[in-house]
Amino acid sequence: MVLRVAPEIMAKLKILEFPDPRLRKKAVPVESVNDELRTLIGDMFETMYDAPGIGLAATQVDVHKRLLVADVSPDKSEPHALINPVIVEKDGVTVTDEGCLSVPGYYEEVERAEQIRVRFLDRDGEEREMEATGLLAVCIQHEMDHLEGKLFVDYLSEAKRQRIRKKLEKERRHTAVVM
Repeated sequence: MVLRVAPEIMAKLKILEFPDPRLRKKAVPVESVNDELRTLIGDMFETMYDAPGIGLAATQVDVHKRLLVADVSPDKSEPHALINPVIVEKDGVTVTDEGCLSVPGYYEEVERAEQIRVRFLDRDGEEREMEATGLLAVCIQHEMDHLEGKLFVDYLSEAKRQRIRKKLEKERRHTAVVM
């Protein structure tokens, strides 16, 4: 899939950071695939690539619709936009070191399905199915968690989660004082 959005009309969006309560809001299904949604998709890709990241859910940019973007290719050549994604099949188990644009600077091991089949609408509103394995499968599952109001830190112990929360809050306070 190739994005055909002129760069001058895209905008970088603000990524919410843990423990912002808006990250816990469950996303609602997209009812209409239109130009406004396609613009949001373009903005999300620009934001994700700039961050830099390999996936971004609409929830992370304070838009609570069931939409995610992902591109795990090293050269940003395989963008995927999934609207109203649903995992219809899972297989295998993998444990990977996950990070998150909403939890900057932290990586922890998380267990996920190694292979998935996902049903979704594409940018034209057409229903599609796709098999994903490896990093793409992990990325899609991670972003779909965001649509449910769940973060990768939720897979960690309460003690680890609180330690990360406190460190991020301290870093934000320090950054605010410096500015």
